[in-house]
Amino acid sequence: MSGREPDAAGGPPDRLTSADPQAWPVAAGWQPLVDDFFRSAPGQALCRFLDQRLQAGATIFPPEPLRALQLTPPEQVRVVILGQDPYHGRGQAEGLAFSVRPGVPLPPSLRNIFKELERDLGTPPPRFPEPGGSLVRWARQGVLLLNTCLTVEEGQPASHSGKGWEILTDGVIRHVAEGGRPLVFMLWGSHAQSKRTLIDQKFHKVLMANHPSPLSALRPPVPFIGCGHFGAARAWRDAMKQQGGG
Repeated sequence: MSGREPDAAGGPPDRLTSADPQAWPVAAGWQPLVDDFFRSAPGQALCRFLDQRLQAGATIFPPEPLRALQLTPPEQVRVVILGQDPYHGRGQAEGLAFSVRPGVPLPPSLRNIFKELERDLGTPPPRFPEPGGSLVRWARQGVLLLNTCLTVEEGQPASHSGKGWEILTDGVIRHVAEGGRPLVFMLWGSHAQSKRTLIDQKFHKVLMANHPSPLSALRPPVPFIGCGHFGAARAWRDAMKQQGGG
């Protein structure tokens, strides 16, 4: 079954339609890592789980779980932003952390991301409905928008947590962290910050703050609103370029 079956309205699918990893294209540089994972016992168990849930009639998002690895090849990664779980509302998730499809109302966390970007760098919010909350342009510019779990069932946050995706995404984080180029990692919230053990913080720029959700964006210890991560990332990358390391 193709991973790109159209939805009932004839447009692109808004949900997963296949548990076959070959239906989820990735950039060539990621292919060996992805292939090794899906040949492993945890990767095969994950595929069986996804197939069982699809056969049971579950609605699973997003339609392309590996889209971040399709749009951002490892050799082009400049910044890594870690999310936890895809959006679990219909029509929202598009396979990139924090990103929603064009025309979809902005989720609160994404609204706060744009708010901080404007406060920090003066960048105005994107036009609605196009591109709206879609961060595809960021992904194509070298921002790896990676969720640590790559699928979710409708209305059930974290429903696919612990099913195997984290093994793959930890491997992705290690791969870019050990790639020999200094990168910026933005770790927002305790879950993302738990991955800092995979990153050499002396070599890379690791920025940590609260999650951008309304529940934590303004709270201590490091409120997301006012964290200045976008300006800090730009300044650090400019300094690296001057030193010949960016």
